[in-house]
Amino acid sequence: MLFLNSPAPLLVLVGPTAVGKTELSLELAERLNGEIISADSRLFYRGMDIGTAKPTLAERQRVPHHLIDVTDPADNWTLTIFQAAAAQAIAEVQARGRLPLLVGGTGQYVWAVLQGWAPPEQDPDPALRDILERWGRQIGPEELHRRLRRIDPAAAARIESRNLRRTVRALEVIFTTGQRFSAQQRRTGSPYTTRIIGLQRPRPELYARIDARIDAMLAAGLVQEVQALLEGGCPPNAPALSAIGYREIGQYLQGKITLPEAIVEMKRLTRQFVRRQGNWFKTDDPQIAWFDAASITAAELETQIRSWTV
Repeated sequence: MLFLNSPAPLLVLVGPTAVGKTELSLELAERLNGEIISADSRLFYRGMDIGTAKPTLAERQRVPHHLIDVTDPADNWTLTIFQAAAAQAIAEVQARGRLPLLVGGTGQYVWAVLQGWAPPEQDPDPALRDILERWGRQIGPEELHRRLRRIDPAAAARIESRNLRRTVRALEVIFTTGQRFSAQQRRTGSPYTTRIIGLQRPRPELYARIDARIDAMLAAGLVQEVQALLEGGCPPNAPALSAIGYREIGQYLQGKITLPEAIVEMKRLTRQFVRRQGNWFKTDDPQIAWFDAASITAAELETQIRSWTV
């Protein structure tokens, strides 16, 4: 059976930051009668447009997009909320007889959908959580993440090192139950017929694109965007503002670092993030069909996708 004619088909497009997913996803969606569902954890937030390289309004008018601008930066859109919203969006697209195209570089969000992750059922412990959050703010999110890595390396590998909220939740469950957080995570499997496309570029080329993208963000008004978020009442420690670029510009606006220092740190951390993305989307993973983003065209990909069987 052809993939496109299979029950509940779901096409997935992954790859590192700045590899070129946005434009290719638009062209593929247009060619395949598709709609795009974002699996980028920073695109959920309103007002965070420049620093997330969010698809423009014109691009979103070309192809329907889902799970973009669905909450405020001061709110907390958890992985569990995302999974439910993604499942609903995918079902609605399929019900319209169109192809859902899940696009993003946030590994845990992509695999949570594809593998049906079910989080531990342990009830929250507000007192313990408050202690852990205060500890994390005192020693820093990365240091708290290192403590988690010593206790539960598998859980730490699934959590971005600056994501204080998810690190705290993992430690909360560990301390409450006496068991590793990773051992309590379940996978229910996927209800979809899935094919995954991966885009890649040589690392030097990718790094050059990252530098150019960050320079373009600054020229487009990233500093003003962060300032507007802070002046609009978004707390500096909101989870959304821990995103690369927003935290560094926030530190600059608070007088903690200079703008050149912020730019250097943004570029360094984005390179580091790309390496972590490689741990989620491995080039030797047989589930992923990899293509060179600089040479593959949407027309060539369309031909291959239409020929895929399941």
